[in-house]
Amino acid sequence: MAITLKTPDEIAAMRIAGRLAAEVLDYIAPFVKPGITTGEIDTLCHRYMVDVQNTIPAPLNYAPPGYSPYPKSICTSVNHQVCHGIPGEKVLRNGDIVNIDITVIKDGFHGDTSRMFVVGEPSIAARRLCEVTHECLWIGIGQVRPGATLGDIGHAIQRHAEAAGYSIVREFCGHGIGRRFHEEPQILHYGRPGTGERLQAGMIFTIEPMVNAGRREIREMADGWTIVTKDHSLSAQWEHTVLVTEAGHEVLTVSAGMPARPPVPERAGSTPA
Repeated sequence: MAITLKTPDEIAAMRIAGRLAAEVLDYIAPFVKPGITTGEIDTLCHRYMVDVQNTIPAPLNYAPPGYSPYPKSICTSVNHQVCHGIPGEKVLRNGDIVNIDITVIKDGFHGDTSRMFVVGEPSIAARRLCEVTHECLWIGIGQVRPGATLGDIGHAIQRHAEAAGYSIVREFCGHGIGRRFHEEPQILHYGRPGTGERLQAGMIFTIEPMVNAGRREIREMADGWTIVTKDHSLSAQWEHTVLVTEAGHEVLTVSAGMPARPPVPERAGSTPA
C-alpha cells in the first residue's frame, strides 16, 4: 500500500476527526478514579461518541486479518498491559496507571489519540514512566518536518527512553491514517537516524511510543488482543496524530483539556501544536 498525501480538504476533515477524538479523552478524564471499571469507562466513551459527537467508534468490531472482531469501542490498558486492553470488569484502584486509546470516525475520516491517566496517587516510579513516555512522544513529534526520515523519529524516541533506563516495544508502531484506520507508513519508535522513508508535506500518521519500565519483550493474552509485558513490568503509551506541513508539523489531535507539551527541545524547523 502506497503512502497517500492528503489534500487540503482531507486535511481539514482530519483536523475535525482528530479534535473530536481528543475531546473524548477530555470528557472521560473526571471519571478515571478508584472504583470505576474499565467497562464503565468504555460505556461512557461510547455514549459520548455516538450520542453527543455523532461519531463512530472505530475499534468496535474492527477485525484486521488474523484477528477476531474487537468487542469494545475503546482500548483500556492497565499497568503491565501494553496496548489493546479490552474493557471489562477490571476495577481501577488507587495507584494504577491506565492508557485510554480513542479512535473516532467522522465523515469517513479517522482521528486517533491516547493518553495515560494516573488513578489516585501512583508510585513515583509509575508517574515517572508516564512522564518520560509523554516526553518520548513529543521528542518524536519534534523530528517531523519535510526531508526528515522515519528513522529520525524512531531514533529520537528510543534514545530518550533508553537514557531513562526504559525499553521500547518493537512489535507495535505508529501508522498512517486517513480514510482507513491503518495506512502506510509504519512509524517505528526505534531506529537509526537518516534511514527509512523521507517525510513529505501532506503525510498524516500517528506517533504512539509504548515504553516498558522493564524489558521490552511482550506477549499476547488469551483474548487475542490484549498485549502485556512478559516480565510484568509497567508499560505506558501516549499517542497523537501528526500532519507533515511545508514548515514542519501540526498535531491534529488537540483539545482544550489536552495535557500540556512537556518541556523537551523542539527541533528547529517544526511548528509546535
